[in-house]
Amino acid sequence: MYLIIGLGNPEEEYSNTRHNMGFDTINKLANQYGIEVTKKKFKGIYGTGIIEGQKVILLKPQTYMNLSGDSIIEVMDYYNIETQDLIIIYDDMDIEKGTIKIRKKGGPGSHNGMKSVVENLQTEDFTRIRVGIGKPEHANDAINYVIGKLPKEEQEILELATRKSSRSSARNTKKRCRNSNE
Repeated sequence: MYLIIGLGNPEEEYSNTRHNMGFDTINKLANQYGIEVTKKKFKGIYGTGIIEGQKVILLKPQTYMNLSGDSIIEVMDYYNIETQDLIIIYDDMDIEKGTIKIRKKGGPGSHNGMKSVVENLQTEDFTRIRVGIGKPEHANDAINYVIGKLPKEEQEILELATRKSSRSSARNTKKRCRNSNE
């Protein structure tokens, strides 16, 4: 079973912001595969279903970003999920806007949500899909940049990026399935 997590902030005021690329990707996966992400437990909202022949849990932690790991570890413990079966999707200012990057392991960088995840899991060895949101014009404006509303011209670019990250998440479950059958 896979646990696919999208990081974001739960309140409506944070929808349509750069910081919710993970939530946006989970929404796309849920729509594409007919998975209802409506169950409330584990300090999050989640749903279960099948993607590319693999059973998955889609999770949107409802803690704030910097406590995301609290929700994730509860789901992992309850379902006995190993870190190699995690895919975590989140925004990254160090990547060009609209680009996605997949890493199988690595540090949290400056992302507070990922710091919480690494701290709770006590490992950096799990798959993450980073959705590039680019950098703010002024370095000291990072917080306003990530939680500010998206300008029209960026919405389409980031919409495409979340579609790419959705496809990559699905491919990663399929690839793992093939690898485990070899």
